[in-house]
Amino acid sequence: MNTPPEMSHEDVLRVKLGVLAREHRDLDEAISALEEHTRPDQLTLRRLKKQKLALKDRIAKIEDELTPDIIA
Repeated sequence: MNTPPEMSHEDVLRVKLGVLAREHRDLDEAISALEEHTRPDQLTLRRLKKQKLALKDRIAKIEDELTPDIIA
């Protein structure tokens, strides 16, 4: 049987980065939709924004890990 080669650590991070970026966009759309209501639920908005910020932090951490350190 042909088994696919294992993914490298970088490949796994890139896939994870794509998933997190998609989740971040989805949360952004959900926040926008909720804010369009005349009286949006402020608690839900706050929770969604907090989740979005946490995703942004995770995305930044993975991007830092993927970007090589260049000493100038």
